[in-house]
Amino acid sequence: MENFELSCPIQKSNFDRVLLAHGSGGTLSHNLVKDIFLPYFGNNYLNVLHDGAILNNSNKKLAFTTDSYVVNPLFFPGGNIGDLAINGTVNDLAMCGALPKYISCGFIIEEGFLINNLIEIIKNMKIAADKAGVKIVTGDTKVVENGKGDGIFINTSGIGFIDEGINISANNCKPGDVILINGFIAEHGMAIMSVRNGFEFESPIISDTAALNGLVADMLNVSKNIHVLRDPTRGGIASTLNELAESSNVGILIDENTIPISDTVKAACEILGFDPLYVANEGKLIAFLAPEEAEKVLGVMKTHPLGIHSRIIGEVVCENQGMVIMKTEIGSSRIVDMLTGEQLPRIC
Repeated sequence: MENFELSCPIQKSNFDRVLLAHGSGGTLSHNLVKDIFLPYFGNNYLNVLHDGAILNNSNKKLAFTTDSYVVNPLFFPGGNIGDLAINGTVNDLAMCGALPKYISCGFIIEEGFLINNLIEIIKNMKIAADKAGVKIVTGDTKVVENGKGDGIFINTSGIGFIDEGINISANNCKPGDVILINGFIAEHGMAIMSVRNGFEFESPIISDTAALNGLVADMLNVSKNIHVLRDPTRGGIASTLNELAESSNVGILIDENTIPISDTVKAACEILGFDPLYVANEGKLIAFLAPEEAEKVLGVMKTHPLGIHSRIIGEVVCENQGMVIMKTEIGSSRIVDMLTGEQLPRIC
């Protein structure tokens, strides 16, 4: 028999065209920002690669963020592209430790889009903004020819204010830090995918889209010593934790037994072949803080409607710098890498 050698192909990362996977929130998204945008746009604010920029002025620190929403379908269980856009912008500001105040909205609408659908989207945006305590203060509208868009795309920007004593940054993870999450993961992504694939479950999967600024405010009221906040949207908690491990040059150890996943979402992931660690969330946050602060912050999280199922899921370690390791249900360990392809396109 002829001798042959087995080899594992290396995932291709260099392309001459943009792929859907470049918008996944995983490795290709990360490389696109790092290799294409940062060489031209890089500066002290942008290089942090946080959910928003933290800007210092003479009176108070400001947080500034921008985001675009291209979700498909536009309407899904638990929300639509409108409230998703408001909640996502509010959350990016909240992850900077800011009190969100003002939002802009830009609409790119395809010719032929139903006015009633546009009204429904705008109504949901107004409801979400009022609930989060923010004002929509400026905006823009463009219309493109039929067939040159996909119904409607929304771009938002937001401004918020940061109180003294709060220093939250993506590169603030410290060995010994405890990692908290505020509830069940992968609900948004699987709500979208269940609609796309026409699946119905005994317990319907509802998107977790929600504004987290109230929860964050409660957390900061009991401890301003929170090192990192991040909402694990595209690419799920796996990609977010990998980004933070790299930014802070630390190792992250998580425990599979403590990661909250509902039975319905777990079943949907198994049917569709998805790993819930990589599925998008729109109402979840991950917090890193010193162990002596963990119990009081966890306690106040559990009293908030969006944090009832909060728990500790891991810790920051000195070993395996830049990597995320998960202790599995059977007691072994495995590397949790960043998402390398496009698992869930057009999810937010």
